[in-house]
Amino acid sequence: MNKKDLHTWCGVPVDDLLDHPDRRVALRLCADRAEMARLMATELVEDIRAAATENRPFRVIVPCGPTGWLEPFCRLVNEQSVRLRHVEVFHMDECLDWQAKVLPRAHPYSFRGYMQRHFYDPIRPELAVPEGNRYWLEPDTVDEVLDAISAAPIDLTYGGWGQDGHIAYNQARRNALSTVTVDELRTSSVRIQENNVDTVIALAQRKLGGAYQFVPPMSVTLGVREVLSARKVRLFSDTGGWKQTALRVALFSPQTAEYPITLLQEHENALLTATVETADHPISRHPEWAFDV
Repeated sequence: MNKKDLHTWCGVPVDDLLDHPDRRVALRLCADRAEMARLMATELVEDIRAAATENRPFRVIVPCGPTGWLEPFCRLVNEQSVRLRHVEVFHMDECLDWQAKVLPRAHPYSFRGYMQRHFYDPIRPELAVPEGNRYWLEPDTVDEVLDAISAAPIDLTYGGWGQDGHIAYNQARRNALSTVTVDELRTSSVRIQENNVDTVIALAQRKLGGAYQFVPPMSVTLGVREVLSARKVRLFSDTGGWKQTALRVALFSPQTAEYPITLLQEHENALLTATVETADHPISRHPEWAFDV
């Protein structure tokens, strides 16, 4: 990536992002994590109710993170008696150990364990998503999940983005002997892969006090093809500095396999939502900093 362009994108003041003439994908801002969590929970409940009113299934790809929306979502469902019997949930990715095996459910990076405890268990049983409508992506369920996704349109992809602009676990591919083009990334499908070093470091910092030795080094993920097949794509981030540069690239860069999030630009109904902290960038606040660009 051209460093001069990157410096320009990172130098845009946060207050100028929403109306910037060069922005390539829709953006909205939230004041903080609490506001974003409420927004995510409320909008998902509204979409679920709309599908029920139309007497149709609601098919959604969901992440394990951001996680702030889970508690308010479950609370809204329970307090308002929102039935989830018509909801089909496709979990977008899962961490794996070095032998590509699933993790114990109690592991902090077992997405299945976390979502079971925080997304399914808190819901009143009479309202819950049926067991048969919960599609967990694991090495031995790949064909089942792909068949189920292809059976009917996906209504919504909910998710976040990574420090390298990954969507689901579609990371920037950094193998010098096996590069991918934007076209290949666009058509990528479910796969098992090694995680990038920076992904491991980011996960270590987030939950494990920097202990990268305990971070699962592999993952299984839906491909960009499945993620972007949804009628609506809504990606969110409330994690500040780890995601600031990826957001600027998503907003301003031409499509590039170095930052998979840039492929959102071709989706007809995509929206990025960031906290102000995540949308801000330190380079924009320090014009005196000198860089070789």
